[in-house]
Amino acid sequence: MTLLWVNLIVVFTFAFFARYAATPSINIPAQIKPNKVLIFGALLSLIVTSGFRSGVGDTGAYKHIYVINDFTWEFIKSQNDIGFGILQMVLKKYVSEDPQILIFTTALITNLLVVSVLYNYSRMIELSLYVYITGGLFLVSMNGIRQALAAAIVFTATKFLIDGNFKMYFLIVIFASFFHQTALILLPFYFLARLKAWSKATVALIAFAVIIVIGFDMFSTFLFSVIANTQYGVYKDFDEGGANILRVAVAAVPIAVAYLGRSKLRKVFPESDYIVNMALLGFIVMIIATQNWVFARFSIYFGLYQLILISWIVKIFKERDQSLIYYGIIICYFGYYYYENVITLNIIYRNTFLIGG
Repeated sequence: MTLLWVNLIVVFTFAFFARYAATPSINIPAQIKPNKVLIFGALLSLIVTSGFRSGVGDTGAYKHIYVINDFTWEFIKSQNDIGFGILQMVLKKYVSEDPQILIFTTALITNLLVVSVLYNYSRMIELSLYVYITGGLFLVSMNGIRQALAAAIVFTATKFLIDGNFKMYFLIVIFASFFHQTALILLPFYFLARLKAWSKATVALIAFAVIIVIGFDMFSTFLFSVIANTQYGVYKDFDEGGANILRVAVAAVPIAVAYLGRSKLRKVFPESDYIVNMALLGFIVMIIATQNWVFARFSIYFGLYQLILISWIVKIFKERDQSLIYYGIIICYFGYYYYENVITLNIIYRNTFLIGG
């Protein structure tokens, strides 16, 4: 994991100084405009680390599919996620038959979109990018390539979620679904996210999650019967246990802090209700995932909003306590990153050009 640790340091350092070199802005909700050159340095590190990987998660499977298939229109139409098929066809026909070009391109697009949204909405962008890596989403983007790409595309619709522009939000979600059909779940959640945070609807959502957990057998039977004839019908036989309770706790803490400081959060970040609601939906998904890990696959769509939220919760504390909270987040997520990737998953990272297992 040597290069992953180096990437973490490089990204945080560039983003940290980008905020300190920031200028005030009235055009973006983050209220400050980080230095673009330094943010580009952080983005470049993410792209290079992800784009030149050779052995993380299902990277090998994607490479194999790219090599053995001839991406004709007939083949693409026979697949479920035609957008990803078209991307592969264009790359293989007009750019290169080397499968690494697919890995690099998806890494470029995914990380560019994620960083662009964080640039506009994160109060402390270095904290958002730090949690992006240590919280696991960066690693997920190297494992579930199609879904991570779809999530990044939907993430760009944050502006329209906040502005209440459902038409544009709808179009972006539909476009994202061409890369991974699960993106369609974001359409009904738009209306939940537009509600006032911590209203009766919030209580109802949490209660609903608890009911699902209690009656999970009945819920899963119904759900898998609905998707039985889709490409996701195979998930009914998926049996790898539930999500780690530690992951649920990690998702819960920012939500709990946001609730306790909800009045102050609305003052410093007026658009926070929408971000809180999306992060809360992610937490609810993780609660359900404790019964079956497959549901954690949906958390990537909501986890990106937690990156924004966590960059703002520092500011709801008294000024004298903000440094303590800031460094507390750094230390806790560092510990979580080490536990998840070194102790639990024993991640082996390999790079096409450099040695860094």
